[in-house]
Amino acid sequence: MTSPLSRSRSRRVPSHIAVRVAHAVLGGLVATGWLVLPLAWAGAEAPAPGARDAGVTARPAEAAQDGTTGDLVPPLLAVGAAGALAVYGYGRRRRRTATRTTPGGGRELTPLDELDRQARRLLVETDDCVRVGAEETALAADRSAADALEPYVYDLRQAEAGLAAAFRLRQRLDEADAAGQDLAEGGDGRREALEEIITRCQDAGRLLDTAAAGFDRVRALERNAVAALESAEGRFREVAARIRAAEATLADLHERYAPAASLPVAGDAEQAKDRLLFTTSHLNQARQYADRGDGAKAAAHLRAAEGALTQASDLANGVERLAAELDSAAAGLPGAVEAAEAARNAARALPPEARAGLVGRLGHAEAVLSAVRHETAAGPHDPLDALRRVAEAAAGLAGTGAGDVPDGRGHALVPARSALAGAACFIGTHRGAVGGEARTRLAEARRLLGPGSVPLSEVLRADDLAREARRLAERDVRAYGNPSGGRGGAGAGGAVLGGILLSDGEGGPTSYGGPRTRGRRGAHFT
Repeated sequence: MTSPLSRSRSRRVPSHIAVRVAHAVLGGLVATGWLVLPLAWAGAEAPAPGARDAGVTARPAEAAQDGTTGDLVPPLLAVGAAGALAVYGYGRRRRRTATRTTPGGGRELTPLDELDRQARRLLVETDDCVRVGAEETALAADRSAADALEPYVYDLRQAEAGLAAAFRLRQRLDEADAAGQDLAEGGDGRREALEEIITRCQDAGRLLDTAAAGFDRVRALERNAVAALESAEGRFREVAARIRAAEATLADLHERYAPAASLPVAGDAEQAKDRLLFTTSHLNQARQYADRGDGAKAAAHLRAAEGALTQASDLANGVERLAAELDSAAAGLPGAVEAAEAARNAARALPPEARAGLVGRLGHAEAVLSAVRHETAAGPHDPLDALRRVAEAAAGLAGTGAGDVPDGRGHALVPARSALAGAACFIGTHRGAVGGEARTRLAEARRLLGPGSVPLSEVLRADDLAREARRLAERDVRAYGNPSGGRGGAGAGGAVLGGILLSDGEGGPTSYGGPRTRGRRGAHFT
């Protein structure tokens, strides 16, 4: 049985050189064989030209000599092909020794715990790079020609694809670990999976590192600092107005719904104001350096301000988004209850022998429907939570032979997409603290809720994963505490928590690039 890892294994560019050489040699030998064999065999079997003219056959000695030459060609080709295959096999064994560090290679195996730590670190690091790259390419699109920016957008999409594959593999590995299983026969699946995750992340990081210098030339922040500052200051005024609107929206949500309904965004307006405080400080510094003609320092402080401004906007948008989702859930809840009641009634109408296996599900559905009816009648409630419970109860009765009853997928999508968007915003604005586990669950939820028609089972699974991602991220933030940042002035703690400033020794702003280049402006961040 073929290991499932082989279907997702990335290709390492350097290791392909020996393979391509071997393939070229083998191809050349085969092509030579196709050209030589017909000539050799023709010489062995055909009459000599002069003999044809005379109506007689060639002399036996000449025929024997030509036949001997033709007989030697196939063995020679076979030997050459075997040699090429030997070179190819040696190259494969050498690469395996170098990349897998097998005992036969004279090097000790990297401990699985160390591989696991490295894979987790690289997932977080690469995810941060991709997020910052998406942020800065969006900003660059406002002031750069599309054709000049396109190669760097393409590189970013390639990195995103590699990262998505790594997250998918990490999710499968976590699921196998939870079930006490291995991903491949022979017990080597965990090592292969971790090595594959590491390789994909490293490839994505190198791609962005290579593109970073060219991206800087296209964006040219150092030369265009004044124009970019004016754009950022305009965005600042716009975001500040939206934060004030978000505060009013939060007050309205507190009046209309239960406290739990707005809990996911309870502190978002305050965090957005903290990011704006940081933005104000660094826009001012960027302006001062630009006036002095120091483009490098102006660009560094501008990048810090841009990152904080983007997160302030995301936090304000999150409040408005949740308000719209709560309104949508409240509007859809009566229809969801009606559909669940129809499913319950259809299940009750089944023959006793068919209904016997549904007793537990029917009881659960009735309890949920009763609780939701009571909550909605009592006053302010959480319509997203109520809609989620009703959809799950209806899903338990769908496909049980209870007639043509809707499965409630449309109702289940509302809370699932809300949970996904909320988890994505929280992780993105707290990425300096959030680890790989939460990000892996988020990536899997996003994959399940991708484009196209999504089965009900995957909608419910994505909802669970998104909420788990949020819980894990909140746990990571609590463990991380409230960093001071050490550098960057007012609001620097929130900027480090948000991954706007690196928490390492450089402590500078992040930019488009891979792990090696993303902090390149840190040297000018003083």
